[in-house]
Amino acid sequence: MSVNLSDTAAPGPAAGASAEPAMPGWKRNVALFLVGQTISLLGSMIVMFAVMWHLTIETRSGSVLMLSIVFGMLPQAFVSIFGGVWADRHHRKFLIMGSDTVIALATLGLALLMASGVDSLWVIYAALAVRSVFAGIQTPAVSAMIPQITPPDQLMRVNGMFQSVQSGMMLVAPAAAAAVYANFDIVTVFFLDVVTALLGVGMLALVAVPRLVRPSGDETVSYFGDLIAGVRYIGAHSPIRWLMILFALTMFLVGAPSYLTPLMVTRTFGDEVWKLTANELFWGSGMLLGGLVMAVVGPRIKRRVRLLVGSVLATGVLVFGLGISTNMWVFFVIGLAIGVMFAAQSTPSMTIIQERVEPEMQGRVFGFVGIVMTVAMPLSMVVFGPLADRFSVESLLIVAGLLLFAVVGAILAVPAARRSLARIDVAPDDAAQGTGGGDDADAPGGTAAPGPATDREDAPGPVRPSAG
Repeated sequence: MSVNLSDTAAPGPAAGASAEPAMPGWKRNVALFLVGQTISLLGSMIVMFAVMWHLTIETRSGSVLMLSIVFGMLPQAFVSIFGGVWADRHHRKFLIMGSDTVIALATLGLALLMASGVDSLWVIYAALAVRSVFAGIQTPAVSAMIPQITPPDQLMRVNGMFQSVQSGMMLVAPAAAAAVYANFDIVTVFFLDVVTALLGVGMLALVAVPRLVRPSGDETVSYFGDLIAGVRYIGAHSPIRWLMILFALTMFLVGAPSYLTPLMVTRTFGDEVWKLTANELFWGSGMLLGGLVMAVVGPRIKRRVRLLVGSVLATGVLVFGLGISTNMWVFFVIGLAIGVMFAAQSTPSMTIIQERVEPEMQGRVFGFVGIVMTVAMPLSMVVFGPLADRFSVESLLIVAGLLLFAVVGAILAVPAARRSLARIDVAPDDAAQGTGGGDDADAPGGTAAPGPATDREDAPGPVRPSAG
């Protein structure tokens, strides 16, 4: 596949043989993008916490909270499948702006209804579902747009900064939500989210994003055909396939510590509020610190799969350490270290996909990544949550840590997986000389299936533009 971008286009792995122009003004575009996303994300997370607290205080019902999670997450998981297709068919900036605008309108409608006295739970559920649907459209477009405005040699840095923004909001949003909700009411929180969403849309409108032109002939392909092409793409490219498998299993197994540590704090160290708050602060600070570290040193790390695998193995050891911790402060410090490891996993994972997947396929691939992220961790809680009522959280953390270590070992023990993951770390110039390949080298017929452009034998290594 090949793509034709405007003069300001971001060079992707599917670039042609000619040298690609530098990205004039990329720092301005990235800065505007990050600031806009920070503002929009802050409003969204304030709403998330405020709604959770409002439903808890008003209903004191576990079933109500469960339904709020269902309406707030499942639509995103379903729509992400099609959101990825739309991100590859339409202008990604406009998809993001449109999604944010619809989310703002849905929130505004909810605020006006509640201000007029309509406070039915189903009104809240409906608004959560609408927000979730358009989050499923927005998320793949955001991930796929980043390499369009970022030079390839700066992707790790920008992804690390984006990780830091998301982690920072996890620290700031609860305090902001508490301040607004305690001093005003839930309707004020909704109006605040509308304002932050519109500010985010305005900032994104100032970002220059090139239009991605579909390869000739693709215009006649149906939406369903595009979806099937995305599934086949992941299936045919073993490096991406194994990366997704590793990502999914890791997300499933880390769901246990991320959800159950507050329960362990309460059962083992006491139920004081400050202890639960400290637990969240240490985890969030670790992810923030990890994102900053990736932003600073990430661009110098070339063996990204080694970083990814090493951080997953380290996470397994640390989760095991959580289970055997008897000192509360040691427990908190281990949580901080796991937060750092989370950032060391997610940042290179996103960067690898952005570098190795053709630009016109990235939306669909990130759509499936979104499904994994939305489903894996709640599914983990479905498995580990009931077990926590029968067994100690410590024993579950020990098992989760051992399983995480064993899963990585089992994947690396598969020769095809080991070769495929190793090919990701092959330099583009080496891949161009035949050391790459999209699928297993021992595929039937002895010929590797064609992979992403940087893995194909006939693909030249991308020319990296200056970072100025």
